[in-house]
Amino acid sequence: MINVLYTSIDEDNHQKLVDNYLPKFSVEFQTKIKRYRRWQDAQLSLLGRILLVKGLEQMNCSFDESNLRYTSFNKPYLESNDINFNISHSGELVVCALTKIVDIGIDIEKIESIKISDFKSQMTNNEWMLISESKDTKLSFFDYWTQKEAVIKAHGNGLSIPLKSFEIKNNKTTIDSENFFLKKIFVKDDYSCSLALKKSLDTIEITINRINF
Repeated sequence: MINVLYTSIDEDNHQKLVDNYLPKFSVEFQTKIKRYRRWQDAQLSLLGRILLVKGLEQMNCSFDESNLRYTSFNKPYLESNDINFNISHSGELVVCALTKIVDIGIDIEKIESIKISDFKSQMTNNEWMLISESKDTKLSFFDYWTQKEAVIKAHGNGLSIPLKSFEIKNNKTTIDSENFFLKKIFVKDDYSCSLALKKSLDTIEITINRINF
């Protein structure tokens, strides 16, 4: 089972979130949040941590910040815990995916008007051809982009893996003899969101829950 939680930022709710939730975390995390100049960035980061806590609670597991670790590639994980998680945010949305199955990656991007040709070097020739020939070029591009980002997050080595070094085909790709399976999930119009897992997603139950504050 995969549990996906998401929420959106809200300026009117910012101080309430800071007052009610920030003191529950470490001084180090509190300092990080307070350093942000924009309330949007501060709230996105804070909500990511809150969604992790609530996601763990839904899986009958409590959050212990002392167990939070980071790999050499800066991927967060929980020591002595069999729950894998990943967090992403873009625009006004934050998502958190949790599972006990294997390493997971999630990526969300707001679909905006950008110069897509600037990103041609990040796609394989086949991927770029399919994007170019798509009826909705912008949507196709963002779908591929979130898939690739989700894969490298599930892999764990982050941007040390060039996006062009692997090809997404039929919701699947391979890196260093490891297979990764992908699934597009709907969260909100004008956003693209993808899950990546080192196991076929065809028979895995996925729950998607909006969290309101």
